[in-house]
Amino acid sequence: MGEEKDTRGKDYSWIAFCSAFLLFFVQPGLAQIRYSIPEEVKDGTVVGNIAKDLGLDIASLSDRRFRVVSETKDGIFEVNPDNGALYVHNHIDREELCQGSGACLMELKILVENPLEIHYVVVEITDVNDHSPSFTKNNQTFEIGELTSPGKRFQLHTARDPDAGINSIRTYTLTSNEHFEINIRQNDVEKIPFLVLKKPLDREEKREHKLFVTAVDGGKPQRTGTLNITIIVLDSNDNKPIFSQEAYHITIQENIPLKTPIFKMNATDPDEGINGEIEYSLGKTLREKVYDIFEVDELNGEIRITGLIDYEDNDLYELDIEASDKGTPPLTGECRIIIKITDVNDNAPEIEVTTLSNTVSEDSKPGTVISLIRVKDKDSGINGKIILQIINDVPFELKSSYKENTYSVVTKGLLDREKVSFYEITIKATDCGDPPLSTLKTLNIQISDVNDNSPHFQQSPLEFYLLENNVAGQSILSVSATDDDLDNNAVISYHIARDASQNDIMSFLNINSDNGHITALKSFDFETLKTFQFQVVATDSGTPSLSNNVTVNVFILDQNDNAPVILYPLSSNGSAEGVEEIPRNVNAGHLVTKVRAYDADIGYNGWLLFSLQEVTDHSLFGLDRYTGQIRTLRSFTETDEAEHKLVILVKDNGNVSLSATATVVVKVVEPKEAFAASDVKSPAKDDDSNVTFYLMITLGSVSALFIISIIVLIAMQCSKTTDYTSKYMQETNYDGTLCHSIQYRSGDKRYMLVGPRMSIGSTIVPGSNANTLVLPDRRKASGEVRL
Repeated sequence: MGEEKDTRGKDYSWIAFCSAFLLFFVQPGLAQIRYSIPEEVKDGTVVGNIAKDLGLDIASLSDRRFRVVSETKDGIFEVNPDNGALYVHNHIDREELCQGSGACLMELKILVENPLEIHYVVVEITDVNDHSPSFTKNNQTFEIGELTSPGKRFQLHTARDPDAGINSIRTYTLTSNEHFEINIRQNDVEKIPFLVLKKPLDREEKREHKLFVTAVDGGKPQRTGTLNITIIVLDSNDNKPIFSQEAYHITIQENIPLKTPIFKMNATDPDEGINGEIEYSLGKTLREKVYDIFEVDELNGEIRITGLIDYEDNDLYELDIEASDKGTPPLTGECRIIIKITDVNDNAPEIEVTTLSNTVSEDSKPGTVISLIRVKDKDSGINGKIILQIINDVPFELKSSYKENTYSVVTKGLLDREKVSFYEITIKATDCGDPPLSTLKTLNIQISDVNDNSPHFQQSPLEFYLLENNVAGQSILSVSATDDDLDNNAVISYHIARDASQNDIMSFLNINSDNGHITALKSFDFETLKTFQFQVVATDSGTPSLSNNVTVNVFILDQNDNAPVILYPLSSNGSAEGVEEIPRNVNAGHLVTKVRAYDADIGYNGWLLFSLQEVTDHSLFGLDRYTGQIRTLRSFTETDEAEHKLVILVKDNGNVSLSATATVVVKVVEPKEAFAASDVKSPAKDDDSNVTFYLMITLGSVSALFIISIIVLIAMQCSKTTDYTSKYMQETNYDGTLCHSIQYRSGDKRYMLVGPRMSIGSTIVPGSNANTLVLPDRRKASGEVRL
């Protein structure tokens, strides 16, 4: 059919082209002839004699090529060139050629040549009733409840009839019955049939109704089409599902695993079919959270857990369960399930710190409250009973309050920030469940300082060694104290304790109150002051302030600041010059004289050595370097000169040695002259006696000075129990040279400042300017008690 339409379209295009051509170049006929013929006539049926109607010469039709210009290859109409008749050449189907109910017209072009003429002929195809009405489906089924109200309309399938006009569908009819009638609704296009219930159905009387709907057209004879209608009477849902109980009581534990079934519902419905099929669901008015925790299997009524069951959130649930049948409309039965939740120990205790003093003073009394604590457990019964305790060793304890589960943390002993400044109190809360659950809570407590510690010195008494000749105004030593307290309580200031009973040396000392540096306002001289003592007081800045003092012993160390002094020979004018006469007949080793000298320094600084700086004859005289004795080395000869000059150099052993010289003139005389000279010199003995007297006074003064120093040191030692007190012992040894030494102790060592004679086994103390020796402490070996 599609190919025929395409072919017709091409033919129509060609005819249109030819027609346009002929309109311009061919003389058209002036008249138009119209014929009418019904569809479905046989092939060869004559429509009319078109040659006669057009006034054409029938005899010349063949020569003039008399024909119908058809739009298709198989034209419906043809002309007979012999008699000029127009006849039916192919089958005519009006419904195929024309759609709708209007007039079906076909325009034919009749062409003759010599001369060329075109004549238009219109043929009207009239309809005949050649089609019966038909439904799109032969069967239609309706399910109608037995309680459906009369007047209910049910639309039926619409029949179709290709014929037009009076031959189309005119009406619908329904087989006779007492329950239904047919109703037709007319619109511009078609008639629509409806099945209308006019009497209620009774399923118990008749389950099914068979009806026939007939579509009738208006042709003669009439044609019809039939639709088979099946009415299935549905059972009315007049019984709702019923539960065996109105309420069910069940008990479950909290924390049940998800998807666990806890109960199965069972409802019954006496209806049949879907009216008796039950679906279960939760009620529509429950709390929103319930739908997250429970679900119901709509088919078997099994209730399952879909969310967390927590006793602490809710210990009782009431579920409304609905059982609905599948009837139309569905009916619903209801019941209630009361679910009681039992507690399990699934919550650890909670510790809540109500108040907390993060800082506690170290002078707080036992029983001071530092924190209030409240404990709770969401579990109930024995699972909610709580035991609270401090699990670490701290000077704090728990005190229960009159209110249950309320405690206070109090001090149970004295606090000392200097020993422990920070505490972490670990509190453990344990419930009585099985198994028990526990919670830890840590309180951080800072201990604040109070001024309960006095400043203290690392050593008492303090001993310092100071070289003499220090620069006045410069720091000579420093003291330092510490305080275990904090902040202002540990800020220390220093001052020197002064009272009227102390000597004036304190007036020459000044101390920096901030750092403890002590400055001497004068220069000290070892020869006049060997040691002195004072007290330094350290005071903190607390309120009230606390203080402590320390005794400071200062020992002056000698420096080589005194040159040797020649005691003999000594002339009347004070110069170190002398004349000695000796007989010529003396033997070798004869003592000519002895040079005596003194040095106010001690130790190496006061250790004097003698040497010949100038001598007339080195072979004749010898000088002992330690004693200063001048002796003859040989006997005199006749050739030796009668007068000899000896220049003796006396120097100490300081780092930078100091010296003095003495001149001795030795005159060699005959033995008789020597005796005479001795007589002459007898008056001079008085001078020698004077020198000896002065020497004794000097020695006595020095000895007295050392004895006083020893007495002072012994008194200081007796007033202290420490081993650090020094003692002085004077040793004088006159062996031609005035020498002296001072011994003192410091701790386990014994020091000695020596003169010319040193003890064997002594060692020089480093840093003492080679004047200080360390002696082995023989008292330990002999078991003496240290003084």
